[in-house]
Amino acid sequence: MLNKSPLSIDSPDMRRAGRDLLSLALMDARNHTLHLMGQYEKALAASHFEVPCLPELNPPLWELGHIGWFQEWWLGRNLQRHLGTACEPSAARLASLAPHADRWWDSGHVAHDNRWALDLPDLGGIKSYLLDTFEITLELLEKAPEDDEALYFYRLALLHEDMHGEALIYMAQTLGFPMGLSMPGPSPVREPLLVPATRWQLGHGAGQGGFSFDNERPAYEVQVPEFEIDAQVVSWAQFVEFVDDGGYDRSELWQPQGWQWVQDKAAGAGRRAPRYVDQIGVASGAVMQTRFGTPKRMLGGQPVMHVSWWEADAWCRWAGRRLPAEVEWEAAAFNAARRGFRWGEVWEWTGTTFRGYPGFVADPYRDYSEPWFGTHKVLRGASFATRARMKNRKYRNFYLPGRDDIFVGFRSCAL
Repeated sequence: MLNKSPLSIDSPDMRRAGRDLLSLALMDARNHTLHLMGQYEKALAASHFEVPCLPELNPPLWELGHIGWFQEWWLGRNLQRHLGTACEPSAARLASLAPHADRWWDSGHVAHDNRWALDLPDLGGIKSYLLDTFEITLELLEKAPEDDEALYFYRLALLHEDMHGEALIYMAQTLGFPMGLSMPGPSPVREPLLVPATRWQLGHGAGQGGFSFDNERPAYEVQVPEFEIDAQVVSWAQFVEFVDDGGYDRSELWQPQGWQWVQDKAAGAGRRAPRYVDQIGVASGAVMQTRFGTPKRMLGGQPVMHVSWWEADAWCRWAGRRLPAEVEWEAAAFNAARRGFRWGEVWEWTGTTFRGYPGFVADPYRDYSEPWFGTHKVLRGASFATRARMKNRKYRNFYLPGRDDIFVGFRSCAL
């Protein structure tokens, strides 16, 4: 049975939404995607949407087509869509409305670097494909039963599109053109928070209902000793002190792989600061960081942004602190919110390596979690570019430790 529906399509409770609100939210997500692509069109249409082949980028037209393909693959073409997590991913599917859709947009089989050589349709053709497949999605949704398994793939398609919307925004930051978004402002400095020892349930329990990602299941309890955690993420003023103290030149502060990472970055661009920083004034404390193509002066109280896991870990070692475990972050986000625990402006690295919870079973979308276990680090929270319905305190984001193009910072814990 479904729980009471959320009152807003912007609520994290959309994971429990029924047909009517899901329909509205799917329309909202598609309108947002097309709005973002409008910004790409202004910036890149003259160059036929050409972008450099970088690990953190996808060709914009590929990104747009993949959003539609994913929805069609799991809904319009999936005869087992009503089975939800019990769907057999290799079962036969209906043909796509676009004869070459799988060859173009199946991310599990189209290697990243090959996406630049595909004979993709033009923007108009891809928009037509998105419209036609979206109409089928809404028609199927009208007839879907009001239960969690029958609505599973509709909720997955919604959150998948929201994720790719954020990807379009951080790709615009990499490419250096405006998106018309407000940046996080400075935060008042609060004392670190002491969180009492607790027994905390990680994950989503079988009886809780609603949608959950496979890496959020099954629920299990963890004994968490008392810990002290920052009330807010590390600020530019705090990070400048690390730079001033030679943090980027002291190998003892870095893990061996991190030290190699920073040396490689320095050799390529002479970098001794977070990504997109043009100037970091050791004496003055002034930081200039390019945001969407425009250099901006960062205020000391603003969250440091575009740092890799290696940089976050090195700062913590320099400060005599450590990154929080993901269970500590989650417990603080729930238990210390009324005492000033602030989150949601930047994604936050944790000290936890991404793995399945005990008893993990992959959902039909096999490529989502399991291939990245053991290599990626867990991030918690959300960023200013994250849709509100994605801002869930139990959501596990995950990236390689060298990624610094996303809107990411960190907070620390006492040793």
